[in-house]
Amino acid sequence: MGFEPIIHFMKEMHGKMNLNLGGTFQGSQSMQQVAYLRQLQRDMKKEETLLIPLNELDIVVFDIETTGFYPGQGDTILSIGAVKVSGGSIKEEDVFYSLVRYENPLTSEIQKLTGIDEMQLRDAPLLADVLIDFFKFVRELPLVAHHATHEKNFLQHASWKLFKAPFKHRIIDTSFLYRIADPSMEHVTLEDCCEHNQIQVKDRHHALGDAKLAAKLWCIYIPIIQKLGCETLRDLYERLAKV
Repeated sequence: MGFEPIIHFMKEMHGKMNLNLGGTFQGSQSMQQVAYLRQLQRDMKKEETLLIPLNELDIVVFDIETTGFYPGQGDTILSIGAVKVSGGSIKEEDVFYSLVRYENPLTSEIQKLTGIDEMQLRDAPLLADVLIDFFKFVRELPLVAHHATHEKNFLQHASWKLFKAPFKHRIIDTSFLYRIADPSMEHVTLEDCCEHNQIQVKDRHHALGDAKLAAKLWCIYIPIIQKLGCETLRDLYERLAKV
């Protein structure tokens, strides 16, 4: 095999390898995505976030819909929704929502639960593109989610699989808040917590709808826990360590 065929062969193999991971790591665009994500992580100032009064903290409340519960076993993100909260007020106009491309059949249970159908997902953007757009929306702000372990697991898995970068955003779980504000409360689902706080439940199991519900919980609980002595995230974490 001469020199020219070898070069052609290597380029062909490189192209085939770049087709994995849902279309990521394809040329300059994916390298720009990775570079953006790593720069964003360098810009995060987590320690400063710990000291900002909670009622002055700018955050992004978000939610994801997925095909299941186990990203390491093939489950994946179907949609991401988010809304910004600034100074204890929900910025209704400052939202993010996107479906994610998925070309496999959806179970009838997932379609019924989320209202998402297969045809919508086939024309949606790739997960890598959605995540970068989501991170551009979030920037360095801390994230908030209701029972955030689910969201954190999927974002950690996707960030490493797609970008070979760890997921470094701080995620605050709304359960931290009601464990302090109302420790006797037995309601744990988002819907139950909302009903307990007289929040009208609508657009349930829609990523943006659930994000807005969780944002309303945040705005209700922050003044309560501040009156109990948790002025900052650091105070919140220290109180939780004693619960």
